[in-house]
Parts: sequence; C-alpha cells; structure tokens
Amino acid sequence: MSQSKVAKVEFVPDIHKEMMESSCSGSEPFALQVLDDSMEPEFKKDCIIIIDTSATIKHECYVMAMVENGYIFRQLLIEDEKYFIAPLNEAYMHEKREISPEALEGVIVQQASSKGKRSERKRYD
Repeated sequence: MSQSKVAKVEFVPDIHKEMMESSCSGSEPFALQVLDDSMEPEFKKDCIIIIDTSATIKHECYVMAMVENGYIFRQLLIEDEKYFIAPLNEAYMHEKREISPEALEGVIVQQASSKGKRSERKRYD
C-alpha cells in the first residue's frame, strides 16, 4: 500500500509555533498557500487560504488539522458525534479519516487567488 501525502499547504512550523504562543497573536488569522488539487473544485491549487484559530468549528466547514505527518487542509464532517476530515476532490476520497476535535487547528475563513485579484476572494462565515 502506498503512503499518501498528508501535508497539503506550505507551512513554516517555527513561525506558527511563535504565533500560537504569543499572547497577542495567538488568535490572529494567518495565511497559507494550497499546494495541491485535493480540495478542488472549491479551492484551486496555489490559492491563498486564511485560517482563523478562534473561528467556530461546524459541520461542513473547511479546517486546518494536525495529523501524524503534519498539517492538512480538509472539509470537516460531523456524523453521529464523530469528526471526519475529507478532501473535496474525488480522486483523494480514500484519504477521508476520523479525527479528534483536539487536532483541529483552525477554520478557513477566506480564500484568495494567488494572483491577488479582489474579485476572486471568497469568505466562509
């Protein structure tokens, strides 16, 4: 069985650790770039996502979660009081997995094109 890739966004762990430990920026949103097509068609490869660590987690929201090999960006599904994260792209559906609520690091609240066009921004509230 081949091992699937887990880290799906460009991420600098030391910067994130500093942000999370700082008393004034622990709940500040931060941006990451999507590096693959696992969340298409909603999130294109190379788009920018904004993660809010203090946003409310709910069924079908988009989340950043910590898994054994690093961070992963997926849609959260809550079924029978169990939490699952799943990709949107059907080619990656074998990666759907159960996850503990404690592994959820933040909620995607906005996406933007990597080209910076305002017209291509989208909010998720």
